[in-house]
Amino acid sequence: MVQADIKGEIMSKGKENLIVGLDIGTTKICAIVGCQTSEGLDVVGIGTSASKGLRKGVVINIESTVEAIKKAIEEAELMAGCEIKSVFAGIAGGHIKGINSQGVIAVKNREVTDEDITRVIDAAKAIAIPMDREVIHILPQEFIIDDQDGIKEPLGMSGVRLEAKVHIVTGAVASAQNIVKSCQRAGVDVADIVLEQLASGESVLSADEKDLGVAMIDIGGGTTDVAIYVDGAIKHTAVLSLGGNHLTNDIAVGLRTPMAEAETIKQKYGCCLISMVGKDETVEVPSVGGREPRVLSRQLLAEILEPRVEEIFTLVNREIVRSGFEDLIASGIVITGGSAILPGMPELAEQVFNLPVRRGVPAEIGGLVDVVNSPIYATGVGLLKYGSRNMQAQNFQIGQENVFDKVMRRMKDWFGEFF
Repeated sequence: MVQADIKGEIMSKGKENLIVGLDIGTTKICAIVGCQTSEGLDVVGIGTSASKGLRKGVVINIESTVEAIKKAIEEAELMAGCEIKSVFAGIAGGHIKGINSQGVIAVKNREVTDEDITRVIDAAKAIAIPMDREVIHILPQEFIIDDQDGIKEPLGMSGVRLEAKVHIVTGAVASAQNIVKSCQRAGVDVADIVLEQLASGESVLSADEKDLGVAMIDIGGGTTDVAIYVDGAIKHTAVLSLGGNHLTNDIAVGLRTPMAEAETIKQKYGCCLISMVGKDETVEVPSVGGREPRVLSRQLLAEILEPRVEEIFTLVNREIVRSGFEDLIASGIVITGGSAILPGMPELAEQVFNLPVRRGVPAEIGGLVDVVNSPIYATGVGLLKYGSRNMQAQNFQIGQENVFDKVMRRMKDWFGEFF
């Protein structure tokens, strides 16, 4: 009945209120359709398909990626009862780099205007970026007016000197273009490209956690994405080229079983903490080449998984220490992504980080809440929330300018400023 009401609301309000998040992942492609209602954001349709055209978050086969996107989009359209024209697409991969920067300007009329804010952010983003890289996001952290720091909204405040601290996220131009091309060939425009951990943070982190300081770890199939928030703003982002596929590969090699069977065994029987598995528990493992299946101890499976998961968390911990924010994440760690479902993940993370850890699931949404109540959908729901917020903030018209053109325009602006 709830879904019927939501569909009625979609039909009455028109298609322009629909927002679609497209999570283009290494193991799955997921399209989530949302509708902006008077009470908030409702999820009205979901479509997923197995992803075979990506490796470590980067498109390596456009044809396979296009087919998978088409399948996910068609499934979401069928469930939502609508036609999808444009999407907010996620981007990940080892090519993603995040850096902090700051800019300073003099305030001409002693009162900060929108033009001053734009100028100071332009000053902050004036850094040397190689030609093969593209700025994906410029995320303001805080503004400082005449040595008064911690200002989130400087508009209308008086002062002489305005300073902005920002976090700049860059990625390979080719990777961004391949995502846009894949979507366009699947019949949808890209309204914007969004960093995946930024999207996941939108859906699984509370405002209190962001203010107090939190590290979010999104463990996907091909990559592990890290985002650190302090004082409500993103301070550090990083992408590690390790993920759930490495766990599956370890099981396939360690138990001598095909990859597809290794994935099934991981999902059904996997546990990444040996102490949580009973000594008498067993797993039936299919063999390769038509040999008889074998019955092995479930502890053996845990002995394969625990060192690899510990390695991932150790590398993340090293990244957090390197960022210099390890003492500021007072509210602890939030783990999300498909691999976070594995039993023992939060417990092992607490041992490695020596901080409180919880699993992150999408929050503060309506509609098909029971369906998306899983770490698997954290990025997809986050893309919806990001899209909704940006459309409201900028009165954004989806599909007005595709991202391929936006990339070229940004590059022209960049060269226009410096040459």
